[in-house]
Amino acid sequence: MAMPRRPLVAGNWKMNGLKSSAAELNKLFKAADALSRKLDLMVCPPATLVTTFAALAKGSKLLIGGQDCHPEPAGAFTGDISAEMLADAGASAVIVGHSERRASCGETDDVVRRKAQAAWRAKLTAIVCIGETRAERDARQTLDVVGRQLAGSLPDGAGAGNTVVAYEPVWAIGTGLTPTPANVVEVHAFIRQAVRVGGAGDPRPLRRLGQAGQRQGAAHACQCGRRPGRRRQSQGGGIHRDRKGLRLSLHLSPLAGRGRRAKRVG
Repeated sequence: MAMPRRPLVAGNWKMNGLKSSAAELNKLFKAADALSRKLDLMVCPPATLVTTFAALAKGSKLLIGGQDCHPEPAGAFTGDISAEMLADAGASAVIVGHSERRASCGETDDVVRRKAQAAWRAKLTAIVCIGETRAERDARQTLDVVGRQLAGSLPDGAGAGNTVVAYEPVWAIGTGLTPTPANVVEVHAFIRQAVRVGGAGDPRPLRRLGQAGQRQGAAHACQCGRRPGRRRQSQGGGIHRDRKGLRLSLHLSPLAGRGRRAKRVG
């Protein structure tokens, strides 16, 4: 019997937040508990707050994740943090391959793959980010870029128990722009098909489906997650054959882009 898809809403706080920010968790605790029958809610704060947030979230439905990790478990890597350290601090997942890391730090698909493997080594869920730039989208290269990132970033053995794929259009980060539901449906259908037929390794059907966005695009993102056409697409084509299928995440940045009005881009 096929397992139902369970959405994941993950908030990346980026380089924002101090100890006083813990007060914001109270609302998230209530939201996580209220929505627990329908989805999982996760917050990924800066590394300095992971231990504090994890302790506060204990006993609630709110999950705590890290924003990045080094491929190695330990060593002379000044300023970095290992997956084992995040797990020890109380995290249950870690983001790898975020577009800002790919662009600013020159992280390649191979580095992202190694980081995902490091997350598994520490018993963390790897949230693998993929997505195209505005130039790539304008050049109609979205599916080529996403396909290449999938093939290079997902390690062999990726499945629903250890990996989440977060499709995050780079041009929608901090710009006030959001993709239309049709944009997301097209890309997610491509991702499911690419993985199912072995385009990103062995056949591994995807189970989680969602969209990336900023805080101002949260309502739109949730609308995309409920879109009937998308549901039909995601349930078709034998997608549910494998209980170890991957998941796609609804990946939000709750502290980014405050005050901007979201604009849809077709």
